[in-house]
Amino acid sequence: MKMDEFVSYPCAMTIAGSDSGGGAGIQADLRTFNAFGVFGCAAITAITAQNPMRVEAVAPVDPKIVRAQIDTVFDKIDVRTVKTGMLFSSDIIHAVCKAVKGKHKIIVADPVMVSTSGTRLLQNEAVETMCNELLPIADWITPNIPEAELLLKRQLKNKEDFIRAAEELAEMFSCSVVLKTGHAQHEKNKAVDYVAHEGEIFELGSPSVKLPTPTTAHGTGCTMSAAIAAAFALEMDVQDALSAAKGFVYGSLLEYVPLQNGVYAMYPPQESYEKVTFFKPVKH
Repeated sequence: MKMDEFVSYPCAMTIAGSDSGGGAGIQADLRTFNAFGVFGCAAITAITAQNPMRVEAVAPVDPKIVRAQIDTVFDKIDVRTVKTGMLFSSDIIHAVCKAVKGKHKIIVADPVMVSTSGTRLLQNEAVETMCNELLPIADWITPNIPEAELLLKRQLKNKEDFIRAAEELAEMFSCSVVLKTGHAQHEKNKAVDYVAHEGEIFELGSPSVKLPTPTTAHGTGCTMSAAIAAAFALEMDVQDALSAAKGFVYGSLLEYVPLQNGVYAMYPPQESYEKVTFFKPVKH
């Protein structure tokens, strides 16, 4: 191949915390990138001691090291998309924003604040920093309901609340939004998220999955945002990218794996499930 014909392999980078139990964080992101056929790079922001049931300890990485990881990767690897997850502190958010701003990467920001087991993963004072610095430079943000409630400072209880929240967050941060509603009780056996994109609202849905224990859902948010980043690294259009991501999460829950008696984990599916998803405009 001639040099002027060179096309780089699709690469994505995750900037997030390490989950020693493997269910979420960096481990889930890289597993997802690999399943999509995307080369995965990583900058670790924190080391956690955890399993699917609890977070035992969190040790943040020096912000200078976080910045160095990102800069060094960008220097020699053509990263197309960047996914951010657990950032923990204002200093780490500052470092990440300085490293990625203006680099012409698609940024998918998952505003991770609290673990599934209830452990705080973002310091209280860092919420404002995230809102002022990171979310405004993101192309997409993927909050779940508790995170959206924190950002909007109000409770979200029903479909109308979710639609309004997605619209407000898109306007607030000048970005596109996927509001993940896994924490809500779904109707008619469907799991529906709400997408605000270019002034329109869409429903992004799949069949809901009955899971054996709460441990199975550990890492769903990380996996969804990583799948979106991977799909964009493959240069899919918005509808195809979000449908592929939603189908991947559905399949990962459907094809969960047992780790121990009573402990299960979602895992990249062997089948393709994007055909069972739907992406349709919302009339309101």
